[in-house]
Amino acid sequence: MSWQTDSAASAPDATAAGVDRDDLSIAEVRSRAGISARTLRYYEELGLLPGVRRRAGGRRIYGPDELERLRFISRLKALGLSLAEIKELNAVYAIGGSTRAMLARLDELLARHRADVEARIEELAGLRDEIDAYRASVGRRIGRTGANGTRRKRSA
Repeated sequence: MSWQTDSAASAPDATAAGVDRDDLSIAEVRSRAGISARTLRYYEELGLLPGVRRRAGGRRIYGPDELERLRFISRLKALGLSLAEIKELNAVYAIGGSTRAMLARLDELLARHRADVEARIEELAGLRDEIDAYRASVGRRIGRTGANGTRRKRSA
């Protein structure tokens, strides 16, 4: 069972050398996930990618689950969640083993972030209005009359 979905994971196809055809190197995962190798290692250090396997020589190998998880992390970060919040979601999933519990917590976090975004939009709209008013005041002082920036002619 995948960590993010309720669908069953497919059985790995092993080659004659005993290496899973789906195994990916750090360079392949970095390229596919669009993150740096350093970020990938950092996520592993934080526990966002638990259980990364290693080859006999110690080289990390990743599979489809890790790639899916990295894409999920990227989506959550783009939506404004912090790494700490993403780690919390991992913990909720690990404790309950339930996608449903993790998604319920994700819904709560996204609702809070949406409210924060709405508040920030209101702040920015107020700032925009304040800038416009200040520009209008400055424009009057320098002789600008309209929004197009034309100046009034001064009479002699």
